[in-house]
Amino acid sequence: MSHQLPVDCINEVFEYLDDNKINLRSCLLVNRPWCKSAVRILWRDIWNFRYSVDYMPYRTHVPFAIISTLISCLPDESKDFLNKNGIFISTPTPKPPLFNYASFIKVLSINRFDEMVQHILENKQPINLLSLDYNKHLIAQEIIKMFMNQIPSLKKLYYWNNFTNIPFNIHFTYFHGAKDCLIDLSELCCSSDVYPEFFYQLSQICHNLQSLTIEFRDSISNGLADFISVQKNLKDLNLLSFGTKDWTDIIPPLRKLSNTLIKLNVHGGENDVPMLFITTYSNLQELTLIGQISFEELQYVILPKLKILKIPAERPKDEILIKFLENNGKNLRELNIDGIDNSLRESIVQICPNLKRFISG
Repeated sequence: MSHQLPVDCINEVFEYLDDNKINLRSCLLVNRPWCKSAVRILWRDIWNFRYSVDYMPYRTHVPFAIISTLISCLPDESKDFLNKNGIFISTPTPKPPLFNYASFIKVLSINRFDEMVQHILENKQPINLLSLDYNKHLIAQEIIKMFMNQIPSLKKLYYWNNFTNIPFNIHFTYFHGAKDCLIDLSELCCSSDVYPEFFYQLSQICHNLQSLTIEFRDSISNGLADFISVQKNLKDLNLLSFGTKDWTDIIPPLRKLSNTLIKLNVHGGENDVPMLFITTYSNLQELTLIGQISFEELQYVILPKLKILKIPAERPKDEILIKFLENNGKNLRELNIDGIDNSLRESIVQICPNLKRFISG
């Protein structure tokens, strides 16, 4: 007499294999319940498979298997559209796919997706650059259209503008089903120069992000400030500056995050990053500062709930640091700061009586 584990039990066990894709993949071959549970986890973040186009030899079969499987899930009209435009990518089997793989996706990386499509087209047959870009655009358009229609609730979206990605011209937030797909988005990682319509449309859909990462380039899209201003429940904010553009236009909406934000990471770039916007962050518990930061603006800031402070690279002058800690060190539990001598260390320990962890380079 055979006994099978309940599906809920299988799902819970397989969750522990989320970071072990090789073993999880082997579970596909056991039986259909195991296969379905493993597929659900594998496809949740399919872009995180261990491969990279930056290293050779590139495991071509990985992106080809992913993209060809997605093409097999496309509706017939999309397949016909690609074929009429001379795009033929073989699918794993002529039969319909066992699962609606797109529906399992919870994480979407536009850049990883773009890399996969481009690598497949480059290695499929000789093709000129214009045709490559056009074909990549058509494939991306049809698959992303399917994502918006088939993914019931996307949780994480990664959207970096690296100036080579044709999908950045695809306004997928207007596709059928995009509102339902994106309304419960909890994490967004993007660059500041993504086309403005993306931020404008997302501002109408998504108001409850938990985590937002913005990589600032030399330009800031007009819709970004509006998108930040409509967030009602943001807890984790990461601001990374890799350009020369100042942040003047987004300072007002950043101030509006005061009630919910508990974790802030600021990575300064070529210019000092203004920091006075955090004066309203009364619930902030963790603060990380790296690079060019306007530390002078911080010395009089009051953050009553601050528990973790990390300044692993360039730190402020001793007098500025001491003043900041006098105002905010009472509840500090962890301090990670570079370049601390014994004398300064002793002063910090006296100012921060509740420190449990003190790391200094």
